[in-house]
This record gives sequence, structure tokens and C-alpha cells, in this order.
Amino acid sequence: MLEQGQPEPLGAHYDGHGVNFTLFSQHAERVELCLFDAHGAERRFALPARSGDIWHGYFPALKPGQRYGYRVHGPWAPQQGHRFNPAKLLVDPCAKAVTDEVADDARFNGGEREPDGVDNAAIAPKSLVIAEDFDWEGDRAPLTPWGNTVIYEAHVRGLTQQHPEIPERLRGTYAALGHPAMVKYLRHLGITALELLPIAQFSSEPRLRRLGLSNYWGYNPFALWAVDARYASGENGLSPLQEFQQAVKALHAAGIEVILDVVFNHTAELEEIGPTISLRGVDNASYYWLDGNGEYQNWTGCGNTLNLSHPQVMAWALEALRYWVRVCHVDGFRFDLASVLGRTPEFHQDAPLFAAIKACPLLSKVKLIAEPWDIGPGGYQVGNFPPDFAEWNDHFRDAARRYWLHGQLNNGDFARRFAASSDVFQREARLPHASINLITAHDGFTLRDVVSFNNKHNQANGEDNRDGSSSNFSHNHGKEGLQVNFDIVERRRRSVHGLLTTLLLAQGTPMLLAGDERGHSQHGNNNAYCQDNPLTWLNWQQDDFGLVDFTAALIRLRQRIPALTQDRWWQEGDGSVQWCNASGTPLEAEQWEQGTHRMQILLSGRWLITINATESVSDIALPDGEWRAIPPFAGEDNPILTTVWHGPAHGVCVFLKQS
Repeated sequence: MLEQGQPEPLGAHYDGHGVNFTLFSQHAERVELCLFDAHGAERRFALPARSGDIWHGYFPALKPGQRYGYRVHGPWAPQQGHRFNPAKLLVDPCAKAVTDEVADDARFNGGEREPDGVDNAAIAPKSLVIAEDFDWEGDRAPLTPWGNTVIYEAHVRGLTQQHPEIPERLRGTYAALGHPAMVKYLRHLGITALELLPIAQFSSEPRLRRLGLSNYWGYNPFALWAVDARYASGENGLSPLQEFQQAVKALHAAGIEVILDVVFNHTAELEEIGPTISLRGVDNASYYWLDGNGEYQNWTGCGNTLNLSHPQVMAWALEALRYWVRVCHVDGFRFDLASVLGRTPEFHQDAPLFAAIKACPLLSKVKLIAEPWDIGPGGYQVGNFPPDFAEWNDHFRDAARRYWLHGQLNNGDFARRFAASSDVFQREARLPHASINLITAHDGFTLRDVVSFNNKHNQANGEDNRDGSSSNFSHNHGKEGLQVNFDIVERRRRSVHGLLTTLLLAQGTPMLLAGDERGHSQHGNNNAYCQDNPLTWLNWQQDDFGLVDFTAALIRLRQRIPALTQDRWWQEGDGSVQWCNASGTPLEAEQWEQGTHRMQILLSGRWLITINATESVSDIALPDGEWRAIPPFAGEDNPILTTVWHGPAHGVCVFLKQS
């Protein structure tokens, strides 16, 4: 029977003989552990011990595979933030595996003015006890230096679902990520880190289900420690966790890091009338930010906001991150709406969670990337995260688009973005890698759509095209859509080349959206979060293969240029960079404020990037010396030696100085 057990570790822990269960709840009056057999029959056991706010018990002879949940008893006082309802079976906040998704069913309703007494155990997801016994066979993290890092943002299913060289039974799964065909492609591109959209267990919002849609991106989690089973093939009898671990091991063997996009800002319990799945019923007043009336602070736009300033909630989040590193060997995290991590409730760079991450021997050694904003007061915090973090740089994204597609940026502003946005990030101990440079991301237009659509086309999302950003700095080059004449196709191609060259040869850490190197289009949908279909899945058979080689060549070139790989700020006179005008001489003071859109950037004294972002053909005189155009701008067997570049409109070229 149930023994007292220990208050650590968090969650359900199998020690080889039995299972120790722990659950944090500061305001609960009683906690019941519910065990389910293969037929769904339930047995309930009151956790016999409480150490501080941790309820715990030990069940001898229980083994991995045991299904369980919790019923938590306490006050129903919504104005004080308490929404306890023992009629609702709750997912363990530290569950390492979960059996089912959350159905759109009224039985998940916890209640409004009074608790809903309808039992939901028959449909509620069950937590699973697991064993942490995967054989890593000497796996070693690649430990790629930030200066050499090139990130590839991808979705497990979207990346692999239509890959013809991957067996159909494996497509769209973790197994596909580690398949030799996928690994070969990533190595050909030169990618050093695969950043995956969320793979923690998530749910589709009821609103989407009623529209016949589903949550595709995964930013609606309810079990943040659990590998989502929907991306598991079950091949060779592996569990979802084991299959993901196998993929990480295969990617590591190829020298590719794995970064996870994680959502520690809100949960799938949504607003007050949303489903009661886990945290709301475990201890609503501790886990969420509430106002004086006990209602949720919606600083995420998703109905609720996690309170990571609460010591036990912070401990829960930290241990979840350690679990992903320790058990899954992931190499880093990208934090969605990361300003929430620093809220106390105002944002502070020295918030307790940031200090704890810095002090952690495990987490302080992995890559940490912030999406540095949320929608709450003072939520835009680009450049204000601690030195341990890199940040998505929307300044770079908007500047690159405005420069190449609209001619709206002067030389100085373009140079600042190209130089890792030093005006934003060069402070304290931060280095250039802190600027995660991006042209596109999962949220927004693809690169092909950036040059093909002036307006968003999100009608398929069921919101009458109201969703998604209307400020994209995109440009269709004269006609909306993909079906255009050769002249527009060529102009778009040159713009794409200019944007990719800017991304991959700028100082900072480049992040490439999966499919941009293949001309992937979402037909103008800039908010495809609910499109789990061929609109978002990469088409591997009908794409721009020349662009793949162009992108791969740029990444190889990047790794040869010390000014980009040394990860140190460029200083005047140190030989890292020289900014030149169209005459091949250094930019003069007044030229920094001009919008000539013809300039040259000399890196490490040898590599010259020439830019003509105007609408006209232009001759640009190269700096003194003899220069050879290099791949991907000239063939290996047919080098172009010149002192003058005849630059096409919206053209770019890279030259190597001859010794």
C-alpha cells in the first residue's frame, strides 16, 4: 500500500522497486492519487505525507507504464483565485508522458460560480510512469560555438511529412528527424542546430476544433515535461520519448545540435471558462498571475499567464528544463513570449528565474534564446535580457526587408543591423551572437511569400483574415501571388538572393526558416498556426533546388570568414570590417545618413560583399586590388576576375581578394 515516500524528486519517479509520487499544492486540503488499470478502472489513495507544500507518497511494486492522475481537494473561491474541484482528474504537472489529447468536451469545465461536479475521468488524459533507461551509447553534445552556429527552425511534421526518401510510415515523426536522408540534407545545407517548434504535449483549442481545424504549431501545452505522442511512429516498439531520444542521438552523431521551442508563459487551460486539465485544479492561485478579483492576467493573448516568480512554480519550470537536458540531451531552448520569464510582475533583467538559470550547472551551459516580448505592460524587451540569453532580433528582420524591398533604410541603419545590432546588444558581457538574425520565422510569411504578396491571405484560418500581422514590409514586385511572368520571377529571385546573403553573411547568429531555401510558399498565409496540411508541409519534389545550393554555399562561405565566426564586436581599425561606397572608398560621414542603397562591406580584409539594392543596373568600383567573384555568385570553373562589378538591380555579389 501507499507509504510516505519522499518530497523529491518532482513528479512520478521509478526507482527500480516502486514509484515515488510528489505534487506541489500550496492551498490544497487533500490530494488523492488515482491509479488506472488497463480497463480504465480507478483506485484512489490519499497522499499520506506533506513536506511544506509538497504532497508525497511511495507505492511499492508499481512499474513503468502505470497510468495515473490526481484529484485535489480545496476551497472553491474564484475571487481569491482558488478553483479546486475533485470531480476533475488532473494531469500531473510533472508528467513525463501522457496518454491522450484533451477533447472538446463540457466535462472539462471546472465550473464558474460553483464547482462543476461532473466527473471527467473517462475522457481525461492520464499521466504515465516511465523509466529513464535509454542507452545513449556514448552520445556527446556537439557543443558548437555560438560563432559557428547556424539555426534551422522547423516543425517535426512539416519538415518530414512529404519527404520522398523517408519511408511513409516514418514521415512526420521523430524517427524521420534522425533518418539518414534528413541528416544528409541538413549536413549539405551546413546547418549546425535544428530548432524544433514545440514538442511538449499540447492540445488544440476548442474554438479550432469547432472550425474543423487543429493547433499545428503546438503553442498550447498542458504537460510541459512530456514528449508529445502525435509525432511518434512507434517504430521498433519505441515510446515517444525513446524515439525522440534516438533522433537526438542521430543528429548529434552528425554534429547537429537540437534546440527546443518551449512554452513557459501560458497553458492550454486558456481563460477562466477554459478546460480544467492540470494547473488550474492543482493550485490555480500559485501557478497563474491573477488580478485582485482572481481573474487571469492575459499577458500572452492566450487567456492566462504563468507566474514564474512564485518559488515553487519557478522550481517546477527549472526542473522541467533540466529534465529535457538530462534525459533528452537537448542542446538549448528557445523561449516563447520570454518576457513572461522575467515578470515579477514587471519585467526585470535580474528576475529570480534568470538568476537561477545562471546559477544552474546544467542550464547555464546550454544555448538559451528568448523571444523578447509579450503583450503585457512593458512587454517589448529586445536587448534587455541577461547576457546568458540570445534574442530574436525583429530589428534585423524589418530592416533587411525595408532595405531590399522598399529602399527605406539609410546606410547607417543597415550597417547597424548588419553588425549584430550593436546599438541594441553591445552592453555588459553580451557578444554579437546575442542577436538572432532572421528574415522569416514560423510566425509570418515564408521568404517566397515575402517577395510575392503585399497582403496577408489568411482566410483559411476561419477568422475572416483578421488574424496575423498586417505590417510585414513585404513586396510582391508588381503582382500579387505566385503566378507571374518571367520578369517578376527574376526580380523576386534577386531580392531573395539579397535577403539570404544579408542574413547569412551578417554578424550575429543566423536563423533560417525551414523551406525558405526551397522556395516554400504558404500562399500568403502569414499565421498558419492552424494549418496542419500541405499548405505548411514542405514539398520536397517541386521546389527551387538551385536555391538550396545557393543557401548551402553561403553557409559554407560564412564559416570561412573570421569576422563572422570569432563572435567579437567589430572595432574601428581592427580589420574586421570596412564600409565602402560605390566608388570603392570608405563611406564618408554624410554618406552614412544617405539612402543610396549601393554599398560594399569588406570583411576580414579579404571578403567583399557588394550590394545594389536600387531599381537600376549600376557599375560599382571595387576597392583597390584584384577581386574574384566566388560561389555561389560564380562557378568554380569559371571565376570572374574584375575591378568593377556590373550590378543588376536588386543584385548582390561576394568577391575574394587575390593575394
